[in-house]
Amino acid sequence: MDYVLPLFVGLPLVAVALTTLAPWRAFRDITALVTPVLTGLAAAWLFAYTAANGTQAHSIGLYIGGVAIPFAADQFSAVMMVTTSIVAFASNWFAIVVGETRARYYAPLSLMLLSGVMGALMTADLFNFFVFIEVMLMPSYGLLAMTGTWARLSAGRTFVLVNLATSTVLLAGVALLYGVSGTVNIAALSGAAAGNGPITVAMGVIIIALAVKAGIFPVHTWLPRSYPSTSASVMGLFSGLHTKVAVYMIFRIYVVIFDLEARWMWLIIVICSLSMLVGAYAGLAENSMRRVISYQMVNGMPFILVMLAFATGHEPAALAAGILYMLHHMITVGSLILATGAVEETYGTDLISKLHGLAHRDPWVAAVFAAGAFSVVGFPPFSGLWGKVALVVAAAQPGDIASWIVIAVIVVASFGAFLSMMRLWRETFWGQPLNKERYPDGLKVRWRRLAPSAVLIVISFGMFLGAGPMFELTNQAAEGLLDVPAYQQAVLGDEAVGLPLDVQANAASELGGK
Repeated sequence: MDYVLPLFVGLPLVAVALTTLAPWRAFRDITALVTPVLTGLAAAWLFAYTAANGTQAHSIGLYIGGVAIPFAADQFSAVMMVTTSIVAFASNWFAIVVGETRARYYAPLSLMLLSGVMGALMTADLFNFFVFIEVMLMPSYGLLAMTGTWARLSAGRTFVLVNLATSTVLLAGVALLYGVSGTVNIAALSGAAAGNGPITVAMGVIIIALAVKAGIFPVHTWLPRSYPSTSASVMGLFSGLHTKVAVYMIFRIYVVIFDLEARWMWLIIVICSLSMLVGAYAGLAENSMRRVISYQMVNGMPFILVMLAFATGHEPAALAAGILYMLHHMITVGSLILATGAVEETYGTDLISKLHGLAHRDPWVAAVFAAGAFSVVGFPPFSGLWGKVALVVAAAQPGDIASWIVIAVIVVASFGAFLSMMRLWRETFWGQPLNKERYPDGLKVRWRRLAPSAVLIVISFGMFLGAGPMFELTNQAAEGLLDVPAYQQAVLGDEAVGLPLDVQANAASELGGK
């Protein structure tokens, strides 16, 4: 069934062509919703299939493994594709509701972004990962220009400049890697960075580029400055797709190429701990709702990545905890962004100084936002509770000083997130009612604007209730990620597994004579 993998990229691209040519807005809107539904359902099927049959890989053009452009999918990539499809669906739904799809090319650009994400989550080749990152970025620039005011466009320059520079660094790292190893195939590079200085340096350049894209301290400041400069629907897309693709690839690289090498443990812990604390408390100084939420993105990424420091024994528990928290974070932050977007679209601002007393005027908005805040902090009955519990349990397993430090930072950072959410709640939802002359009683957030956010928070609630299946699902995803021999066999073929890197670089001639 490996031949279906290119369809995950091809289907959104066909939808891009159709929505580009179609003059009917209703058709474009329906296609923008149906496409992520289809990719999500197909990815759910793919998860079940890979769980039963192992990693699936397809070589484009049926070239020899190690030479072809490869797609590979296991449970980890499949569950990520399901979640990105859910977030893309909710964000496009919100864009339709608030009228952003009146712009002629909103639908094709958002679907091209989805296509790039699907390719990035499946590619088994680092150069083609760079290519799919560019496929994601090109429509992102268009979405920035299409949905931004002049002020938003000015702030959006940061997004463009940072991502152009980071893509250049990423490409330089890939080129350096090819120069020192003769291949950029992830499966062929299995374990190559463990004890190999030149390859480690090349992979370090790639990791730095991915860390910038993920918004990790100290290269994080661009994210809370640029993401809120977009519309809420585009910020929802970016939050669930852009940063998480970078985190996904860091997981893949560290497991496959670095072989979970223990010598990087303390570097991971230090950087992630600082990033947790900065993201948790920096939001207290922001003056708009979406800027505060953007710092919860900075806060969330290191919660996920710090689990790599506790996976050095190749046990799935720590990786499973990181994956569970990633799924929770994508859903919860997406809900919070769209909820604040509903407020902004209704009242014309998301500035904290201009909003107050919304709990009296819009109790349903207050309920959905409070649920999202509970989830991101780690309170029941939402997915954040099990995400935080899984992180703490996994970090506690070694029982050493690293465990104590990381657990303490998780607690302190969670308290900082709680303070940020409490400040946002106190300033915007409590207090005196809004001025009725400026905001008449009839001006309220309509349910249709709140529905996309509400659906995401219902999913978070469902993840809390279905804790058992969620833990089983993420454990399967972690085991699939750790099954590197199966990944190699699927991508390279039986004959190529275990061959030296120089042979992999000349796989066509070597395998052709066998």
